[in-house]
Amino acid sequence: MSVGLEILEMLGQTLVKVLPVTLALALVFSVLTHFWACNPGKPWWRKRELIADISYWFLVPLFARVFRIGLLVLGSGLLFGISDADELIAFYDNGHGPLSTLPLWLQAIVFLVLADFMMYWLHRMFHGGGFWKYHAIHHSSQDVDWISAARFHPVNLLLGTIGIDAALLLAGISPVVMLWLGPFNIFHSAFVHANLNWTLGPLKYVVATPVFHRWHHTSRMEGGDTNFAGTFPVWDILFGTFRLPANRLPDQYGLDEPSSFPGDLVGQLVYPFRKQRR
Repeated sequence: MSVGLEILEMLGQTLVKVLPVTLALALVFSVLTHFWACNPGKPWWRKRELIADISYWFLVPLFARVFRIGLLVLGSGLLFGISDADELIAFYDNGHGPLSTLPLWLQAIVFLVLADFMMYWLHRMFHGGGFWKYHAIHHSSQDVDWISAARFHPVNLLLGTIGIDAALLLAGISPVVMLWLGPFNIFHSAFVHANLNWTLGPLKYVVATPVFHRWHHTSRMEGGDTNFAGTFPVWDILFGTFRLPANRLPDQYGLDEPSSFPGDLVGQLVYPFRKQRR
């Protein structure tokens, strides 16, 4: 089978998996935001750059699958000298090394905590220097809602989420754990981007909430350089980047200079390289 046909097949498989999940999330958050909107106004389906966000929502899982496999194959060859396909499958089938001997529920906790800790620091890295031009794509949305959750440049994904996944699988954690955590990660990512006024009371210090993350999507002056944690705000609390003003909700989102940023998918994908040339 040619590479083109393999990609088309993976695209079809991705659509079959992502479409029902997307429809379910659209229904859930449409109902919730009708009653508990953080920023009243037009619904998510009338947001600016909706086509770009929908494109990211379906293309990112395909990109993640292809590059995660690629990193695992490369890492297995370099670290463990494995190049045969059957050996590779057997190697990753149930994990390997000391971590694979842990109960799956404990592996899941280890994966979730370590991944979130590493992502916290990588997230901070992407807010500075030459990395910001890639992460700016995620912050370019002026109408932050659940559908905005997948708006990430491929380079941001490769060095962030996908790279962390591959590193933890190479460390020995079973891929079964990712199957367990996958639904939680998808829902929680959509949840923290949803247009909801929820802080969850005292749980705001335990798990990331919509208001917590919406402050992260405000301008740098308002709070765009705070609340870097994806799941556990404890990292922001420990390292001095936690921000959740009392009796106040964020209301303006996006980049400090939104007029200079492309609104279409292709323009956003090439944006970092255009800026680099300049």
